[in-house]
Amino acid sequence: MQDLSATLTTLPRPKLRLRGLLREILDTIILIGAIYALVNLVSVRFIVEGPSMQPNFYTGQVLVVSRLHYMMGNPQRGDIVVFNPPNQPADEPPYIKRIIGLPGDKVEIRETLVYVNDVLIEEPYINEPCRSSMCPDGSWQLGENEYFVMGDNRNHSSDSRRFGPITSEAIIGEALIRYWPPADWGLVNRIAYPGDAP
Repeated sequence: MQDLSATLTTLPRPKLRLRGLLREILDTIILIGAIYALVNLVSVRFIVEGPSMQPNFYTGQVLVVSRLHYMMGNPQRGDIVVFNPPNQPADEPPYIKRIIGLPGDKVEIRETLVYVNDVLIEEPYINEPCRSSMCPDGSWQLGENEYFVMGDNRNHSSDSRRFGPITSEAIIGEALIRYWPPADWGLVNRIAYPGDAP
């Protein structure tokens, strides 16, 4: 019996356990890296800055923005999009706004109210009625691949009223989820407008 225990203690320990453990750790690191790369390929994190989308989005909220949505379809009226505005330096942060007009639409502001194709749109999401100094009468006929965007806080937003329509190439993605702060966590809901496709 003593010989058997002496033999067992003198046998070299297999290195397979250490190799197996190292292999598992390496596989886990590779998997985490692949998931991280995939998530960053199809989505980006966006931090809201400024009052232009109040009362629906506030400074400091963090959103998940899907790049994938518009690879499979076109932006829709009511979508909340993150985009690079025209003629903005590359080091400036992107904007977040709501799509109001789609390619081919005529967007008008008449007496501070917004009309799309001569139909007054109901906007329960805006912060307050727009002042005439911020919403002067105007008309924009959108071309192919042009979108008209506006902030929900019309009196404090730099949007298509100032810089004109944006193109789909300028759009980074659609805001899908609010995840910070935790009290604000939830899905970003798109407003459905009468007459628009679901």
